[in-house]
Amino acid sequence: MSSPDIAGILDKSKELDQLRKEQEEVLTEINKMHKKLQATPEVVEKPGDNALAKLKALYVHAKELSENEMNVSNLLLSQLDALLPSGPPGQPRRRMEGNEQKRKRMKNDSDISRMSPSVRSQLELFASLKGEQVAARVMVTTEDAEKEEWLVVKVLHFDKETRELEVLDEEPGDDEEGGGQRKYKLPMTAIIPFPKRTDPSSAQDFPTGRHVLAVYPGTTALYKATVVNGHRKRKTDEYLLEFDDDEEDGALPQRVVPFHKVVALPDGHRQ
Repeated sequence: MSSPDIAGILDKSKELDQLRKEQEEVLTEINKMHKKLQATPEVVEKPGDNALAKLKALYVHAKELSENEMNVSNLLLSQLDALLPSGPPGQPRRRMEGNEQKRKRMKNDSDISRMSPSVRSQLELFASLKGEQVAARVMVTTEDAEKEEWLVVKVLHFDKETRELEVLDEEPGDDEEGGGQRKYKLPMTAIIPFPKRTDPSSAQDFPTGRHVLAVYPGTTALYKATVVNGHRKRKTDEYLLEFDDDEEDGALPQRVVPFHKVVALPDGHRQ
């Protein structure tokens, strides 16, 4: 093993350590922002407040650091693999294949442990959603074209490597040919977990006037709505909402929606 090879590995190790330190610093800032928003959620309603924009920038930075960490880690693994001595010439092929498979499994198992705490906790959260109902953004085909809709679906499986979820729309479709239950494979960004049904305290405390995404009563579809009264102020487990485009006799009726069917309105919502 030559000195330049060792020096290259040490340099990458230092780079990896620095990336992890930066990730810890960004995670600390994210946690501070979370505590601030939980303590004073009304601050985002104030003109000129940039709390949400700052939080988004922190998450973008955290993602970039995580991806850089993974790239450096993979490069280090490649350098180490190149320097490791190969087995003796007479070693059975079957044994070598077994060791290779074992090393691949070990690499895959260690991928998650090398991730930043924020990314690791996010993956663990999505892995725990199996069997749960969530809000999902899907593309639905109509007679005219495809359109984006938010639906209540059931999580069947989460693949940590591809970071995709397999979900099931349990409601039969309207069209005659594809009228059965439908499965989708969706990225994590197309999924929003609901608050826990058994824990009203897990629901975000949306102030009056806040725009949210909620399940319309009697359906499994989610639409944009405005909070008329939050469930905490009513001391019940429900929100009082007015849904967009839900006009009746020239006015928007107020609908009661359980807290576990209401989530924050995603950025760039177009429905």
